[in-house]
Amino acid sequence: MFYNSTRNSTVKVSSAEAITQGISADGGLFVPESIPVLTEDEIKAVGDMSYADRAGFIFSKYLTDFTEAEIHYCTDNAYSTKNFETESIAEIAHLFDGTYMLELWHGPTCAFKDMALQILPYFLTTSAKKINLDKKIVILVATSGDTGKAALEGFKDVEGTSIMVFYPEDGVSPMQKRQMKTQEGENVGVCALKGNFDDCQNGVKAIFTDNEVKNLLDEKGMMFSSANSINWGRLVPQIVYYVSTYAELVRDGEIESGEKINIVVPTGNFGNILAGYYAKHMGIPVNKLICASNINNVLTDFINTGVYDRNRKFYATVSPSMDILISSNLERLLYILTDGNDELIKEWFGKLATEGRYEVTDDIKAKIREEFFAGCCDDTQTKQTIHEIYEKYSYTCDTHTAVAVKVYNDYKAQTGDTTKTVIASTASPYKFSKAVLEAVQNGESDLDEYDMIDKLAELSKMPIPSALADLRNKPERFNDVISKEEQKKYVLEKLGI
Repeated sequence: MFYNSTRNSTVKVSSAEAITQGISADGGLFVPESIPVLTEDEIKAVGDMSYADRAGFIFSKYLTDFTEAEIHYCTDNAYSTKNFETESIAEIAHLFDGTYMLELWHGPTCAFKDMALQILPYFLTTSAKKINLDKKIVILVATSGDTGKAALEGFKDVEGTSIMVFYPEDGVSPMQKRQMKTQEGENVGVCALKGNFDDCQNGVKAIFTDNEVKNLLDEKGMMFSSANSINWGRLVPQIVYYVSTYAELVRDGEIESGEKINIVVPTGNFGNILAGYYAKHMGIPVNKLICASNINNVLTDFINTGVYDRNRKFYATVSPSMDILISSNLERLLYILTDGNDELIKEWFGKLATEGRYEVTDDIKAKIREEFFAGCCDDTQTKQTIHEIYEKYSYTCDTHTAVAVKVYNDYKAQTGDTTKTVIASTASPYKFSKAVLEAVQNGESDLDEYDMIDKLAELSKMPIPSALADLRNKPERFNDVISKEEQKKYVLEKLGI
């Protein structure tokens, strides 16, 4: 299996090269030349495996330059109870008849990003050895909240690497900020940016593709790579949990083999739902991929109209990990839907950079609408949904998952579709305790962050994840705040260049 760049189809690299580079030199994203297809029997067999073995089976289809031993080394180290609080790794909760919550937040940072970022350091260091890369790997990360902490936790003290995370100063929850500012590890760095997530992400991408910076790093025996979902090594682990969930539902008799399901995903950068798209085209029977957005509804508008327009007001919401107006992974989907037309991709994303908008062709619009449904909701509706779920099912969900539930309810009302449905639950409610507590109680709360967590534990009857409880007494290590114009200079200074 080789990988092409979305902006130059003649680029052809191995998975190890794609993972170490993170992003192509032309600014494109790496995509596999084809999507491997699983048989019905293979999907059923997955249900009888451990999560680590399920992951290894899927990785063997994409990372064909990895040996079986190398894949097992990665999966056995990443997916174990030393990293996750549950043996299942990804838990399936039955919300109500025919609707399942896929809980992806039982890892060390209590968010779905752990599913990929616990294994990415193993992918990256294994890949570097495979291609005889004798350089220190510098990981640059832009985060809207969850990726940053998960990447920091995954890469802390990993030999031969250093990691630097940028987050929007006022664009993450207090708990997310505290997680990052107290991060342990000798090779980690964290900095707040005056701006929003898109400013962080644009800055990181610009540094990645800056030849002057790359040359300076090369002279020092360093190179950049990415832990954002622009890196294929971040995206491929996310495919696993959709295949795993379907196989598990078949095994447990919840669905028949071959029966279609819907998948609902709250998403901002489009990576998590794109992983569902890959799972579908590997052979998982999916009826509809339902894309849920908060009031930053650029994806909703795009899926419904074919026009991507980031020229709009940016909102800071109670679901901050989705506060994004530039959805990077959409580029991968469009590359697939255009049959690898890199000229079209360059045209559209060139317009996005210069004009802030582009419009896809009518045939691409039709292909998108055939596979996807999109909806959105505001903060009031998000909190109302949390309250309704709590009252009706005694289940407490976070703000991002609530967006998904609201959009799914709207989808059912509009279509009458009763297909069994999996909702991706992307974070622990404790990461957004203020918004969740106020929603559950249906009123304002003036408690401090940790008293809110204690109160939420009392009401929800859910144990407080130890990773969050332990933050209370940790000292803050990182308090730098810079403007977006200072990002390049800051990176070079921190690297001693």
